[in-house]
This record gives sequence, structure tokens and C-alpha cells, in this order.
Amino acid sequence: MNVSQRNYGELNGETVFEYTLKNNNGMELSCINFGCVITNIKTPDRDGNIENVVLGFDTFEEYKKNPTFFGAVCGRVAGRISGAEFELEATTYTLAKNDGNNHLHGGEQGYSHVLWNSAVFESADEAGVEFYYTSPDQEEGYPGTLSLKVVYTLNNQNELLISYQGTTDKTTLVNLTNHTYFNLSGDSKRSIAEHVLTMKSDQFIELNDELMPTGELIDVKDTTFDFRQGRQIKDGIEATYAQNILAGNGYDHPFLLSQNHDQEIVLVDETSGRKLTIETDEPCVVLYTGNQLEGNFHLPGVASTKHYGLCLETQGPPDSIHQPHFSSCVVEKGKEYRTQTKFIFST
Repeated sequence: MNVSQRNYGELNGETVFEYTLKNNNGMELSCINFGCVITNIKTPDRDGNIENVVLGFDTFEEYKKNPTFFGAVCGRVAGRISGAEFELEATTYTLAKNDGNNHLHGGEQGYSHVLWNSAVFESADEAGVEFYYTSPDQEEGYPGTLSLKVVYTLNNQNELLISYQGTTDKTTLVNLTNHTYFNLSGDSKRSIAEHVLTMKSDQFIELNDELMPTGELIDVKDTTFDFRQGRQIKDGIEATYAQNILAGNGYDHPFLLSQNHDQEIVLVDETSGRKLTIETDEPCVVLYTGNQLEGNFHLPGVASTKHYGLCLETQGPPDSIHQPHFSSCVVEKGKEYRTQTKFIFST
């Protein structure tokens, strides 16, 4: 294992660092302590060619804006909160309306856009970066001072483990995720349309035209949302199904996962031979297929285009504070928030 770091930029007089973890197989993970952003993941294809399999920017100036949340940890609550407010313990909390009438990914300056403290660690078989952030009471409108630790660990089995933990001094909401966009073709050679995704999910959450959960759980059977036996992403991109169309021709939907966490999400690019297996203790994954990636920004070496990356955001169900039958994201005072997701890269 090898760990290196370099100065990546500066924010309010403080240095932003980029850390690169490299294992004995040549796999690399690079990340910065601004938003815990993953800037690169380089893995071999079936012929041993090592290429980047995530989307990102070239410069820190672009990451400071990062409207697409490339590679970032999102919170205090990932996803949308309807009406940008919620009630907790008989108190109403008002949040920023940064997505129409709703609140998205923690607000105007969520955890994706703040500087975290960081430290590296290394052993014979693994290396990683620990990120720390203390979110003060009422930051972005949320109650409670929340002390957070996020750890990225890479090992010699080509596994990336992301672990999250936090404690609060007041009952609050916590629902973190990582917003990395994957493209297993390598160096964004092709769109993700022909990637094959398999998921152990019998139901997805219906969305309205604001992309807010309606509260309805829809059976995936006989829809383009049935990934239980595997299907190409383009099935949803090209579909006439109303839920695919309102998402911008593709997916931007939460899927409820089965209780068996062994290889529950598998993404394959058959041309390169790359395979990504995701295992999580979270109850839900949001599949987002980059339907809004058209814009006035560029990815390294390629213009930004729809469907050039997809996110598999493991988390609790969005807007659960307004949907009592969803898994709760309430963390009580003195209780610990803890969750983890493993990303396994292979060919």
C-alpha cells in the first residue's frame, strides 16, 4: 500500500489536500478534504489497462461550485425534504429552499461544500483517510451539534469501504450518502447506457414531478425498474414509462433493498469487463443516471453529456421525516449514527 498527498487548493486561508491511496494491484483512490470528494478511482479492465471509472473535475475551482455533487458526501440529510421544513419534538425547523420549493442534499452549503479535517493511516493490507467535521447547531437550519467521522479505506482486495459515524447533542436528522458518479468504461469513453445493473430490490419509491417521494411503494415487476435479473440502463433511458420520463429520461429513484446484503448491487460494463459490487447496511439506494449532466461545464477530456455517469447512493429513504412508513433518519441525543457501504471492483 502507498499513500501520498499534495496541496490541491486553498479555501479561506486553509490548505485543501488531495490524498491518493494506491494498493498492490495498481488500483488508486484519490480524494480531497473539501466535501470528502472522491476525485478519481482508477481500476484495471480485463486486459489490465488502469483507467479512471468516476466522473470529476480538473481543478479545485470547479469543485468549489460542484453543482452536480461529483464524488461528495451529502448531508446533513441527503436527497430532498419536501417544503424545506420538518417538525421534530414539537418544534418546526425551516431549511433552505435550494431545489424549487424543496431542500436538497443538506442545503446551500451542505457537507459536500465544506472543509473537513483529515488524517491518513496505512498498514500492510490497507490504507485510508479519516475525515472529521463538527456541524454546529442550526447549521443550514438543522438542530443539534453533530460530530461526524467519515472514513475511506482501500485494501489489496480492490475494496473501498466508506464508513460514517456521528453523535449529536440534540435529537436531529442524519442521512449521509456518497454522490460518486461511476462510468466503468474507463476514462469516460462511452456513456453508461449499456452498463448492466443487477439489484436485489422488489420495490421502488414513486416520485412526483418535483422528484419528491409520493409515499407510494411500487412493485418493480413488469416495469423498467425491475433489476432483479439485471438490465441495461438504456432500458430506462429509452422507456415511455411515466416514472422514467419525469426523472429526465432515466432514473432518479430510491429502491428498497432486500435484507440480504451479500452482493446486492452489481454494475457491469461488458465491453471493458469491469464489475462493481456494492454491499451496504442501508435500507435504500438511489439510482441516478446523470439525466441532468448537460451543462456549461466539462469533464476531463469530454464535454458534459447526459448519461455519462450513474450514482448508486446508499442511504435511508428520502423525505422519511414526512413519510412515517419509511425507515426513520431521526438520531436521538446521545445515540450514535453509524453505517457503511463497501465498493468491490473486479473483472
